[in-house]
Amino acid sequence: MAPAISTIRTVTGMRRRVAQWRNEERKIALVPTMGALHPGHLSLIAKAREKAERVIVSIFVNPTQFGEGEDFDAYPRDEKGDLAKLTEAGVDVAYIPDARQMFAPGFATRVHVKGLTERLCGASRPGHFDGVSTIVTKLLLQCAPDLAIFGEKDYQQLLTIKRMVADLDIPVEILGAPIEREEDGLARSSRNAYLNKRQRELAPLLQRTLQDMAYDLAEGRPVEDATAASAFRLESAGFKVDYLEVVDPETLQPVDGVLSKPARTLVAAYLGKTRLIDNLGVKPKQRNRKRAS
Repeated sequence: MAPAISTIRTVTGMRRRVAQWRNEERKIALVPTMGALHPGHLSLIAKAREKAERVIVSIFVNPTQFGEGEDFDAYPRDEKGDLAKLTEAGVDVAYIPDARQMFAPGFATRVHVKGLTERLCGASRPGHFDGVSTIVTKLLLQCAPDLAIFGEKDYQQLLTIKRMVADLDIPVEILGAPIEREEDGLARSSRNAYLNKRQRELAPLLQRTLQDMAYDLAEGRPVEDATAASAFRLESAGFKVDYLEVVDPETLQPVDGVLSKPARTLVAAYLGKTRLIDNLGVKPKQRNRKRAS
């Protein structure tokens, strides 16, 4: 039987526990979440356990990363179920602060990462990345881990957090973990629970479209043609495409023409009211070059 997990709900309590581990010279990993845990989260935890001797999983549904009209009130919450999963996964501490712990009276500070956050999800969800960056900064300062792990499904978020940590000299290593998928290819997400039966059957087309698009791009199809055809395929099937782009994997700036170096496809699309995101790395096929005579 897995040992009982410790649940800590205050900043003071969390810092006290971390200080104890530091005295014992333990390496600490943090996995930040908003709860409603699924196998994708558990894969991040498994990676954390490989990398560190003590693992903290934070659960905080962050209101500052939800825009007006988004699903903050409806976002799935299941603390009892989450704690059972964390116990089974061998997590040492579940850190579950409430809004009073995260936002002191008069709270007036935000963290903004310029450049990476203006496009894609940043354009569709104004203020979203400021909310993410601010709360992640606070979690890193409260938990003081040696490393923190984030999934590559939220690729723009991962790059933003890496930039923020580097710019602010926060002494933590940020690691990305591969996207965890259902058997039919759909990227795991807490929001998948919003999909009705028909939408759930259709949702894996998002990943299949990215795979076909990546193949075409690797074969030399121009980015503009591949993007237009893929967006049309999704829209015709019933998706409402928010964005579908091929970008530089480090800067997130769009690329065009025929690929000459690795890139990343990123997509966000709605099925009904549910917003799904996914991404896939793309490498151009190596082509034989004629030797100079």
